[in-house]
Amino acid sequence: MNKTFVIHFAVLLLAPLATMHAAEFHVATNGNDVGMGCGPDPFRTIQHAADLAQPGDVITVHEGVYRERINPPRGGESDAKRITYQAAPGEKVVITGSEIVKGWTKVQDDVWKVTISNSFFGGFNSYSDLIQGAWFLPKNRLHHPGAVYLNGEWLNEAAKKDVVLKPAGTNALWFGTVGATNTTLWAQFKGANPNEQLVEINVRQSVFYPDQPGRNYITVRGFTMRQAATPWAPPNVEQVGLIGVNWSRGWIIENNIIRDSACCGVSLGIGGRGHKGGDKPIVFAPGASNAEKSKSSADGSAFTDGWDKANVGSHIVRNNEISRCEQAGIVGLKGAVFSVITGNTIHDIHMRRLFSGSEMAGIKFHDAIDVKIMHNYIYRAWRGIWLDGGAQGVRISNNLLHDNESANDLFFEMDPGPILVDNNLLLSGNVVYDRSVSVAYAHNLIAGRIEPHAEEREARWYTPHSTERIKFKNIPGGDDRFYNNIFVKPTHTSAWPLWPEPQSDENSFGLASYDGSGLSPLIRYPMFMAGNVFLAGAKPSQDEKDPFVQAQFNPAIKLDERKDGVYLHITFNPTIHDRKTELVTTERLGDAKLPQERFENPDGSLLKIDSDYFGKSRNGSNPTPGPFENPGNGLCILKVW
Repeated sequence: MNKTFVIHFAVLLLAPLATMHAAEFHVATNGNDVGMGCGPDPFRTIQHAADLAQPGDVITVHEGVYRERINPPRGGESDAKRITYQAAPGEKVVITGSEIVKGWTKVQDDVWKVTISNSFFGGFNSYSDLIQGAWFLPKNRLHHPGAVYLNGEWLNEAAKKDVVLKPAGTNALWFGTVGATNTTLWAQFKGANPNEQLVEINVRQSVFYPDQPGRNYITVRGFTMRQAATPWAPPNVEQVGLIGVNWSRGWIIENNIIRDSACCGVSLGIGGRGHKGGDKPIVFAPGASNAEKSKSSADGSAFTDGWDKANVGSHIVRNNEISRCEQAGIVGLKGAVFSVITGNTIHDIHMRRLFSGSEMAGIKFHDAIDVKIMHNYIYRAWRGIWLDGGAQGVRISNNLLHDNESANDLFFEMDPGPILVDNNLLLSGNVVYDRSVSVAYAHNLIAGRIEPHAEEREARWYTPHSTERIKFKNIPGGDDRFYNNIFVKPTHTSAWPLWPEPQSDENSFGLASYDGSGLSPLIRYPMFMAGNVFLAGAKPSQDEKDPFVQAQFNPAIKLDERKDGVYLHITFNPTIHDRKTELVTTERLGDAKLPQERFENPDGSLLKIDSDYFGKSRNGSNPTPGPFENPGNGLCILKVW
């Protein structure tokens, strides 16, 4: 009798007993898929183990490189009965969307060529597929999700073949053409013979991604996942990531290295194949206004199939390193609701800049409801955290952001609030871009510009702590709270010197920008400000009755990267402790103007900011301004990551 048949038959017979005897399948590079899947007789592919795994089962993968896309055919039943995919403790497990390519022939100088049968790619050829879609700006050329890697380093795609045939510059290039039967690639390998080195090319659209929504309660832990030909992921089509949940509930993605995605690293967003909006991008007529776009289903406002707490969201994404993604580190339309994003290092996002668009950030969420973004480190991203349309009940706490140099650390767009931003180190040249209402900032260190702008479009908001929509309404701006923050006009010194030099409106450092033309005081909602400190030229707003200003004092902020972490150098003036402050609580913050929702915890309980960036308890009667409680006087060197 066929051995594979016996295994599958046994799994079916034992499935009802899974609650009592969960299985652990083992996978190894020296295994065999007709094996038993136990430690001494492991499977060869992760997918084979996935095909057999039932709720409660664990798949343990042993050291090596696995060139496959994992399509989990089922999920778990509950948080207690998950299906867990994990790297064996202490072993390096790589899952990649690439394949090794040999057979390169030298054309001239450092230029080599290889011709590959189209059958090598199966049903998806990343060198004929295009990166395109709504809000994508191609810069007058074509872009493909395919890539060429030399010893793990990503070569840039050239716009034309003749550019590759020239001597290589700082960034080595590749170019490809796809014919009826073959795909030909040209690449610059400076000083290297590609047949003697590791050369890989993208052949899979994703690395870990279910082909249907509703595969719930899956844990993915401890892998290096890399090199995927992901598509552009705007908020009007299925959002595919190198790893993604495809409109599911209750995933845990933890302790992974996720890198080298043509567009997105982690997707918590809208799904496809059976879900509205899955495969048909919306194309706007030339000259369509922002208001028309915001009301169309292209912003996700019509995508509501199964969108509730019982079916979607409540994911945990923690302790991952996410890098070298050209659109977003983590993306999600609606599907990120009720999720926790914590402990992640997200860096080098959209740094190649071959194309542009409106979806690039370390974290880019639409309709983020009751999402916690806490204890993350985000740097060298085009934008740090971008909450676009419908963010409500979000808390952004204890994060370190810097050198998000082309745009902002935080961008709030068309959000009704409440959004709480507390105990963060916001150190890029541009810190906040504000096109929303009802954002509360408390105990942050803000060393960069704040730019408030009126928003011509309408915000949407929901019944508190749910996905039940109430209505749309124009956003006049305002109704923000600024309590107990430290503002600095910086003289930036950094281990990563990407910050732009301070050169814009002097009022953009501090809160005086809320008095200017960006938000007319005649039309915006009232602001609430108290307990703030303004240093080195940062200016207060006229809305703060008793600002604490030390224009001549420079705290000399500097970041220092060491082998054991990142250190902040900052000088504190003893007089800062003379600043009279009050504890920030739900009662003090009040209600967000549009949804009439309290600033509170997702479970509806009251909140109070009674601990600092490090978790140290705050003085309940007079907490120290900024993210550090009673840090001392003079120069302090603090390990912040």
